[in-house]
Amino acid sequence: MEILIKPWNEAKAGAFLVRQEVFIHEQRVPAELELDELDSLATHALAYIDGSCIGTGRLVDLGNGRAQIGRMAVLAPFRNQGVGKQILEKLITLAQSQGANSIVLHSRVLAIPFYEKLGFQAQGSIYDEAGIPHRNMILLLSNLI
Repeated sequence: MEILIKPWNEAKAGAFLVRQEVFIHEQRVPAELELDELDSLATHALAYIDGSCIGTGRLVDLGNGRAQIGRMAVLAPFRNQGVGKQILEKLITLAQSQGANSIVLHSRVLAIPFYEKLGFQAQGSIYDEAGIPHRNMILLLSNLI
């Protein structure tokens, strides 16, 4: 497996296929909510096996030393094999290289333990996002030094 970092114009085809399968088909997120204005501003990490995109995530620079990770998705046959962890680690490293001090994300409540393993901490109350319970999480990069 390899993970490549790409701008949206190069990532769109592979990333959208994964996100469409995971978010729109599996999680029933309305299709009109899946693509947003942050895609073109983000840097995308894509995981490939044998030339096929099997996972994706994005990093958005929010300014003032803050970044946001989002749209993390791995195709079902490749889950629980470390793909998501490798994508997340790549995005964390990328955020650090861009000078971020903290990373925030909107986690599905069911995925909180996954993010906690890499140092993210839950913040605030649970809320609804596209019909799915979510909770904000933060990673202070100064804690990783």
